[in-house]
Amino acid sequence: MSTRLKRPPFWRHLLVTLILMSAGVYLGYSVLSGQFGIESREALEADIAELTAQSSALAAEVDSYRHRIDLFKSSSLDPDIVSERARALLAMSEPDDIVVMVDPASGKPISGSSMKSTEYPLIEETPANPID
Repeated sequence: MSTRLKRPPFWRHLLVTLILMSAGVYLGYSVLSGQFGIESREALEADIAELTAQSSALAAEVDSYRHRIDLFKSSSLDPDIVSERARALLAMSEPDDIVVMVDPASGKPISGSSMKSTEYPLIEETPANPID
């Protein structure tokens, strides 16, 4: 008894070839213009640069806050700085302090060393008996 091998139909080879070619075209398109493709690489790198800049700015801000928090610790408080800030906030000074008045607009001293301190009195004198 002889056996004959049946040849597969030609459309099966054609179908496999078309499926493989379409998969290759899809993968080629994805490589060029897909979400992570060559064309999208520049946009991704720009986003990475922008987010890196934001991250470094936020890290600097966090470091600034950490430094300010460290200044509140009792072991790092400098008594001179505390008294200076308290006197500046309360607008008080001690008799032996040297006070330099500064113009807020220009940042320059208002009076020079040659001017007398009585030329620009800080507090106006009030009459002794204001009810009169």
